[in-house]
Amino acid sequence: MRIKELFDEKTVFSFEVFPPKKNSSVDVIYQTLDELRDLKPDFISVTFSAGGSGNGHFACDIASRIKESGVTPMIHLPCINYSKAEIEATLEEIQSRGIENILALRGDINPDIPPKTDFLHASDLITFLRSKGDFDIAGACYPECHPDSENLVDDIMNLRKKVEAGADHLITQLFFDNDSFYDFREKAAIAGINVPIEAGIMPVVNKNQIERMVTTCGASLPRKFVKIMQRYEHNPEALRDAGIAYAVNQIVDLVASGVDGIHLYTMNNSYVARRISEAVSGIISSC
Repeated sequence: MRIKELFDEKTVFSFEVFPPKKNSSVDVIYQTLDELRDLKPDFISVTFSAGGSGNGHFACDIASRIKESGVTPMIHLPCINYSKAEIEATLEEIQSRGIENILALRGDINPDIPPKTDFLHASDLITFLRSKGDFDIAGACYPECHPDSENLVDDIMNLRKKVEAGADHLITQLFFDNDSFYDFREKAAIAGINVPIEAGIMPVVNKNQIERMVTTCGASLPRKFVKIMQRYEHNPEALRDAGIAYAVNQIVDLVASGVDGIHLYTMNNSYVARRISEAVSGIISSC
């Protein structure tokens, strides 16, 4: 099923998982997928190595497993470290497995690997994908500005290029201040971006994890969020429960404010995904 069709019917609720690290068994993620399937998400996306990490070859297998379980899969496709020929080969593999949904990304630049020059931006990849098949294409967006952009206005203009190139819907990077999302959504609408935007939510269960993610994506930390981190950082169970509660509160507010969908960054933690899903299922299903 093409994901863009879901937004006409409901508030979409989806998960993201990632392949195991290099030399790790893929069976671990398969167990997680079996547990996530029971939560009946609208789709599950699977990340793809941006180049050099060695786990990209798992992504198509995992997406196929998701499809076989009865859940719609989406596969991430980064481009900065791949040539046109490599992307074409990956697309052939994706099509052979009956996968229709792709999240088109530039991908992270690996300092140890010189970037390729066939696709410098995600919009270049989206244009190429449109010429190669009838895919459902999602794009990424940053409510608090992409770290490489000079300002939010320039970032939104670049985002419009993705939509004009053929992105059907968008998924945001994680954020912890809903007001940042609402401000971004308003600016995107003013810029003529009228495709559905899913809000990316990451439940914090580990202080080191969130510090690493914030450094990577540039998300700001509201005062009340920082207080939670400081109060419970040495109590893993309390921090986990506080992180789940914070994510649930974010989702409740977003749904009440008419968000198109919620994309939960599960970090392959099915327990946390279950706790959040059970807490918000009635709210999301009522919309």
